[in-house]
Amino acid sequence: MFEQLTQLVQQYGNTAVVNNDDVPNEHNEGVMNEASNSIFDGLKKIASEGGTEQLAGLFNGNSSIDSSNPVVQKLTQQLSGNLGEKFGLSSDASSGVAASLIPQILSSLVNKAKDPNDNSFQISDIISSISGNSGQASSIMDTISKYGTQFGLDQNTDGKLDVADIMVVAKTKGGIAGFIGKLFGSK
Repeated sequence: MFEQLTQLVQQYGNTAVVNNDDVPNEHNEGVMNEASNSIFDGLKKIASEGGTEQLAGLFNGNSSIDSSNPVVQKLTQQLSGNLGEKFGLSSDASSGVAASLIPQILSSLVNKAKDPNDNSFQISDIISSISGNSGQASSIMDTISKYGTQFGLDQNTDGKLDVADIMVVAKTKGGIAGFIGKLFGSK
Protein backbone atom coordinates (compact mmCIF):
# COMPACT_ATOMS: atom_id res chain seq x y z
CA MET A 1 0.00 0.00 0.00
CA PHE A 2 2.86 2.39 0.76
CA GLU A 3 3.98 2.41 -2.89
CA GLN A 4 0.48 3.31 -4.09
CA LEU A 5 0.24 6.02 -1.45
CA THR A 6 3.57 7.43 -2.63
CA GLN A 7 2.21 7.51 -6.19
CA LEU A 8 -0.79 9.54 -5.01
CA VAL A 9 1.52 11.98 -3.22
CA GLN A 10 3.55 12.37 -6.41
CA GLN A 11 0.34 12.89 -8.38
CA TYR A 12 -0.95 15.68 -6.12
CA GLY A 13 2.43 17.05 -5.04
CA ASN A 14 3.00 19.26 -8.08
CA THR A 15 0.65 22.02 -6.98
CA ALA A 16 1.13 21.71 -3.23
CA VAL A 17 4.91 21.21 -3.24
CA VAL A 18 6.77 21.60 -6.54
CA ASN A 19 4.95 24.73 -7.73
CA ASN A 20 4.88 26.20 -4.23
CA ASP A 21 7.35 29.09 -3.73
CA ASP A 22 7.29 28.47 0.03
CA VAL A 23 8.97 25.07 -0.47
CA PRO A 24 12.58 25.37 -1.65
CA ASN A 25 13.16 23.19 -4.74
CA GLU A 26 15.90 21.21 -3.03
CA HIS A 27 13.30 19.99 -0.51
CA ASN A 28 10.57 18.98 -2.99
CA GLU A 29 11.38 15.27 -3.00
CA GLY A 30 11.96 15.15 0.75
CA VAL A 31 8.69 16.96 1.46
CA MET A 32 6.75 14.52 -0.72
CA ASN A 33 8.47 11.53 0.92
CA GLU A 34 7.60 12.97 4.31
CA ALA A 35 3.97 13.36 3.21
CA SER A 36 3.80 9.66 2.27
CA ASN A 37 5.42 8.61 5.54
CA SER A 38 3.27 10.92 7.66
CA ILE A 39 0.02 9.75 6.09
CA PHE A 40 0.92 6.06 6.40
CA ASP A 41 2.28 6.41 9.94
CA GLY A 42 -0.64 8.63 10.94
CA LEU A 43 -3.21 6.11 9.74
CA LYS A 44 -1.35 3.36 11.61
CA LYS A 45 -1.31 5.51 14.75
CA ILE A 46 -5.04 6.20 14.53
CA ALA A 47 -5.67 2.46 14.15
CA SER A 48 -3.40 1.59 17.08
CA GLU A 49 -5.08 4.17 19.31
CA GLY A 50 -8.52 2.68 18.74
CA GLY A 51 -9.76 5.05 16.05
CA THR A 52 -11.71 2.31 14.29
CA GLU A 53 -14.91 4.37 14.06
CA GLN A 54 -13.02 7.26 12.47
CA LEU A 55 -11.24 5.02 9.97
CA ALA A 56 -14.40 3.10 9.15
CA GLY A 57 -16.24 6.37 8.59
CA LEU A 58 -13.45 7.53 6.31
CA PHE A 59 -13.32 4.35 4.23
CA ASN A 60 -17.04 3.75 3.91
CA GLY A 61 -17.55 7.30 2.65
CA ASN A 62 -19.95 8.40 5.39
CA SER A 63 -17.82 11.33 6.45
CA SER A 64 -16.57 14.21 4.38
CA ILE A 65 -12.87 14.21 3.61
CA ASP A 66 -12.09 17.81 4.41
CA SER A 67 -10.75 19.87 7.30
CA SER A 68 -13.77 18.92 9.45
CA ASN A 69 -12.85 15.21 9.35
CA PRO A 70 -10.94 14.09 12.49
CA VAL A 71 -8.64 11.81 10.45
CA VAL A 72 -7.80 14.67 8.08
CA GLN A 73 -7.19 16.97 11.06
CA LYS A 74 -4.81 14.52 12.75
CA LEU A 75 -2.86 13.76 9.57
CA THR A 76 -2.66 17.45 8.60
CA GLN A 77 -1.39 18.40 12.04
CA GLN A 78 1.20 15.62 12.01
CA LEU A 79 2.48 16.39 8.51
CA SER A 80 2.57 20.12 9.17
CA GLY A 81 4.67 19.61 12.31
CA ASN A 82 7.02 17.20 10.55
CA LEU A 83 7.58 19.56 7.60
CA GLY A 84 8.42 22.44 9.91
CA GLU A 85 10.74 20.32 12.01
CA LYS A 86 12.56 18.43 9.24
CA PHE A 87 12.71 21.05 6.48
CA GLY A 88 12.52 24.34 8.37
CA LEU A 89 9.36 25.42 6.57
CA SER A 90 7.42 28.22 8.18
CA SER A 91 4.26 27.34 10.05
CA ASP A 92 2.13 28.85 7.28
CA ALA A 93 4.02 27.01 4.52
CA SER A 94 3.94 23.62 6.24
CA SER A 95 0.26 24.03 7.17
CA GLY A 96 -0.58 25.04 3.61
CA VAL A 97 1.19 22.03 2.10
CA ALA A 98 -0.45 19.63 4.56
CA ALA A 99 -3.91 21.19 4.18
CA SER A 100 -3.63 20.90 0.40
CA LEU A 101 -2.22 17.37 0.19
CA ILE A 102 -4.02 15.41 2.90
CA PRO A 103 -7.66 15.80 1.75
CA GLN A 104 -6.77 15.22 -1.92
CA ILE A 105 -4.74 12.09 -1.19
CA LEU A 106 -7.27 10.60 1.24
CA SER A 107 -10.16 11.33 -1.15
CA SER A 108 -8.32 9.64 -3.98
CA LEU A 109 -7.36 6.70 -1.75
CA VAL A 110 -10.95 6.18 -0.59
CA ASN A 111 -12.40 6.59 -4.09
CA LYS A 112 -9.93 4.08 -5.52
CA ALA A 113 -10.70 1.62 -2.71
CA LYS A 114 -14.44 2.00 -3.35
CA ASP A 115 -14.15 1.63 -7.13
CA PRO A 116 -14.82 -2.00 -8.11
CA ASN A 117 -13.06 -1.37 -11.45
CA ASP A 118 -9.82 -0.15 -9.83
CA ASN A 119 -7.61 -2.90 -8.40
CA SER A 120 -4.82 -0.56 -7.27
CA PHE A 121 -6.29 -0.25 -3.75
CA GLN A 122 -8.36 -2.83 -1.91
CA ILE A 123 -10.03 -1.77 1.31
CA SER A 124 -8.95 -4.97 3.08
CA ASP A 125 -5.31 -4.41 2.04
CA ILE A 126 -5.41 -0.82 3.28
CA ILE A 127 -6.90 -1.87 6.61
CA SER A 128 -4.34 -4.68 6.98
CA SER A 129 -1.46 -2.34 6.15
CA ILE A 130 -2.41 0.30 8.66
CA SER A 131 -3.68 -1.93 11.45
CA GLY A 132 -0.57 -4.06 11.88
CA ASN A 133 -2.47 -6.84 13.63
CA SER A 134 -5.48 -8.92 12.83
CA GLY A 135 -7.39 -7.76 15.90
CA GLN A 136 -7.37 -4.14 14.79
CA ALA A 137 -8.08 -5.06 11.18
CA SER A 138 -10.98 -7.19 12.31
CA SER A 139 -12.31 -4.39 14.50
CA ILE A 140 -12.18 -1.86 11.65
CA MET A 141 -13.82 -4.27 9.22
CA ASP A 142 -16.47 -5.09 11.87
CA THR A 143 -17.23 -1.39 12.20
CA ILE A 144 -17.53 -1.05 8.43
CA SER A 145 -19.80 -4.10 8.46
CA LYS A 146 -21.93 -2.56 11.22
CA TYR A 147 -22.45 0.55 9.11
CA GLY A 148 -23.15 -1.63 6.11
CA THR A 149 -26.01 -3.36 7.91
CA GLN A 150 -27.45 0.05 8.78
CA PHE A 151 -27.47 0.92 5.10
CA GLY A 152 -29.41 -2.15 4.03
CA LEU A 153 -26.57 -4.35 2.83
CA ASP A 154 -27.55 -7.22 5.11
CA GLN A 155 -29.44 -9.07 2.38
CA ASN A 156 -30.49 -12.07 4.46
CA THR A 157 -31.25 -10.00 7.62
CA ASP A 158 -29.04 -12.05 9.91
CA GLY A 159 -27.47 -8.94 11.47
CA LYS A 160 -24.06 -9.18 9.78
CA LEU A 161 -22.42 -8.79 6.41
CA ASP A 162 -20.96 -12.04 5.22
CA VAL A 163 -20.57 -14.37 2.26
CA ALA A 164 -24.30 -15.18 2.26
CA ASP A 165 -25.09 -11.50 1.66
CA ILE A 166 -22.54 -11.34 -1.12
CA MET A 167 -24.09 -14.39 -2.77
CA VAL A 168 -27.56 -12.81 -2.73
CA VAL A 169 -26.24 -9.61 -4.29
CA ALA A 170 -24.04 -11.53 -6.72
CA LYS A 171 -27.07 -13.34 -8.09
CA THR A 172 -29.34 -10.29 -8.25
CA LYS A 173 -27.45 -7.01 -8.38
CA GLY A 174 -24.35 -7.14 -10.50
CA GLY A 175 -22.13 -9.68 -8.83
CA ILE A 176 -19.40 -9.12 -6.27
CA ALA A 177 -18.48 -5.78 -7.83
CA GLY A 178 -22.06 -4.66 -7.29
CA PHE A 179 -21.90 -5.69 -3.65
CA ILE A 180 -18.59 -3.93 -3.06
CA GLY A 181 -19.90 -0.86 -4.85
CA LYS A 182 -23.03 -0.88 -2.71
CA LEU A 183 -20.98 -1.41 0.45
CA PHE A 184 -18.89 1.67 -0.22
CA GLY A 185 -21.62 3.82 -1.65
CA SER A 186 -20.78 3.55 -5.35
CA LYS A 187 -23.64 3.56 -7.79
